[in-house]
Amino acid sequence: MPTSFNQSVIEEFRANGGKVGGPFEGGDLLLLTTTGARSGKETTTPLGHVRHGDSLLIVGSNFGAPTHPDWYHNLLAHPVVRVEVGTRTFQALAVPAEGARREELFAHAVEAAPGYGDYQARTTRSLPVVVLERAEPDGWEGPREVNSLADKVMEVHAWLRGQLRQVKAEADAHFIARAAHPGPGEPPAPSLGLRIRQRCLAFCQALEFHHAGEDAHLFPGIARHHPHLTDTFARLADEHRTVARIQGELAALLAGIGITEPERFHSELARMSTELNAHLDYEEEQILPLLADVPWPPVPPVPPAPRE
Repeated sequence: MPTSFNQSVIEEFRANGGKVGGPFEGGDLLLLTTTGARSGKETTTPLGHVRHGDSLLIVGSNFGAPTHPDWYHNLLAHPVVRVEVGTRTFQALAVPAEGARREELFAHAVEAAPGYGDYQARTTRSLPVVVLERAEPDGWEGPREVNSLADKVMEVHAWLRGQLRQVKAEADAHFIARAAHPGPGEPPAPSLGLRIRQRCLAFCQALEFHHAGEDAHLFPGIARHHPHLTDTFARLADEHRTVARIQGELAALLAGIGITEPERFHSELARMSTELNAHLDYEEEQILPLLADVPWPPVPPVPPAPRE
């Protein structure tokens, strides 16, 4: 099967520390890996990017076509993406800009790369401008060392707690701005709406993945060696279902954050925070002592010695 043009660019990019020739020579290129909105499969796309302070901007130009590119639909469904720039690879939270901020960032992108203006002129749709932000919550440092499976679980728990705090902080900022809208007429569209949605979606998907891994692998493995903890694992699984239900309710609120009543949103978020933190506390109390001596990363099995 012949190598596609995109795949040849990806291979050249990775082989030469982010530098490529041909039509992209000398340009600011990155590799964006997204998770398919429907397929769930990873797809890597070479894209031009523009720097804006400490952030990276990508534009859903699709060469001026009437529809958004596939990678844009993917990141709306799965906002945590993998980015390769030069020799660096990192996770990022993909947040489409909205309203006045989108206009400001698009103008900056056109100034840096005028071709985006040409693409916009070819289509009636507004070209999305996506900001690639840190996937970690603000102030995140993580544990200093991860040597055991207990350390790894604590790292995941700390990340989840930090994400939930940041969702709350950003939602608070949105509601304060909405309440401050002066004069008659409709309030402006929520400038933090998509940012809150993407952050919350990233949190919910990470939590779902974490719980699914525990239910399918971690807990059954421990239970085989500690049958006296059957009731503990049953309680944890039940709490997983409760948290999943609250996630669904919170996602429904976020979908209409422009009209959601602040009191209801805060009530739902507070309820989820209380139940999630209580669940994590209980899990840490019951499970972590059993994982303290399990090395992380896992030690590969030693192959048997060859027979003489």
